[in-house]
Amino acid sequence: MTSDDSTLPSGNQQTLKSGFSLAGRGLHSGASASAEVRPAPVDTGIVFRRVDLDGAPSIAADASLVSGVEWETVIGEGERAVRTVEHLLAAVAAHRLDNLEIRLDGSEPPALDGSASGWCEAIHAAGIEPQNAPAPTVTVHETISVTEGLSRYVILPHEGFRVSARIEFEHPAIGEQFASEEITSRRFCERLAPARTFGLAEWAEPLRARGLARGSGPDNTIILSDDTSAAGLDLRLPDEFVRHKIVDIVGDLALLGARLNGHVFSERPSHRGNVAVARRLQRLRGQAPGGGPVLEIDRIMDYLPHRYPFLLVDRVMEFEAGRRIVARKNVTINEPYFEGHFPGHAIMPGVLIVEGMAQAGGLLLMNRLDEPSSKVVYFMALDDVRFRRPVRPGDTLEFEVELVQHRKNVFRMRGVSRVDGSVVAEGSMMAQLVDR
Repeated sequence: MTSDDSTLPSGNQQTLKSGFSLAGRGLHSGASASAEVRPAPVDTGIVFRRVDLDGAPSIAADASLVSGVEWETVIGEGERAVRTVEHLLAAVAAHRLDNLEIRLDGSEPPALDGSASGWCEAIHAAGIEPQNAPAPTVTVHETISVTEGLSRYVILPHEGFRVSARIEFEHPAIGEQFASEEITSRRFCERLAPARTFGLAEWAEPLRARGLARGSGPDNTIILSDDTSAAGLDLRLPDEFVRHKIVDIVGDLALLGARLNGHVFSERPSHRGNVAVARRLQRLRGQAPGGGPVLEIDRIMDYLPHRYPFLLVDRVMEFEAGRRIVARKNVTINEPYFEGHFPGHAIMPGVLIVEGMAQAGGLLLMNRLDEPSSKVVYFMALDDVRFRRPVRPGDTLEFEVELVQHRKNVFRMRGVSRVDGSVVAEGSMMAQLVDR
């Protein structure tokens, strides 16, 4: 069905050799739908264009632009939105296509047969064109956990891109299913793409009342009634249900805007959870190559005036200039404050957790300066500070600070402190840069 991945260059960006068009009806809108998929230049990314609207507005396939995650994935706002993008994007991601313009004559791509197979076949027929630029890639270097409602994910380091999923439905035709696949074009098109979307018959009317599933029918959806048994279904794959969930995961993670090196393990995946993972992984684009620290302690001391025992940042792990920083502090029993703060029951003082966030924020601001030694950061206000759980010896504190607003020489930031992914403290900070 598709070319062998070994014939495709893994490091360069890619687009189509020629364009193609597919038509049908939208899965959720029920309206006539057509998609023309065209090659695009280097660094374009995946861009949808609504040619049915005045000015043919474009919407980038980016997790930051997701506006809907109920039963489908929607990007863009209001009329300038594209819905049900996940099946098309899954085929695009599996073929390592980095640059495309997708021209839609309507609000969503055609549902075809409810699977990603039609998109795989069209991409294979159009061919793939290497481009002379490195492909954007996100590599997972350490275990990441994401929980969104009932959906749970663990993302592990892995050479390549692999997705594993476990689902559990009370319906007897589904029950509990598990599948795991390496995401290459061949494996995806043969072992995942044929899996169709599915739903219970009792969902139909409530969904249609909300403007959903209006194009759903036996030709594009596995519809299960209360008495449907597994033996009575004409399935393409024995575990078609969980494999379709993996298709959704691959499509939603395409909104990362980069290729992924990692193993995504999911339990009860959902569009909401998938998009939360994509947004979390987008942060890794600010990491140093190889996943090591962006700044070690020696360089941190060049930027911050603090010294023992008040220097509370050991490493900077991620950095996006003018936007965001992630820093760490290893908490040990040798910290001087443990001798007098709750002796016998060592707990890090909350004010020092906030101070660590503030120092991370100071590093974010000091990077703006050509001569950081000439300035110092003064904090003017703290708002909405909340402490969620204690921090104890042996914990590694992670401070994530984002710049929210900048007016003249005054900066407003939002900070969150975590231990093992759980929030321990959060709050807003206002600061200014002054002459030393």
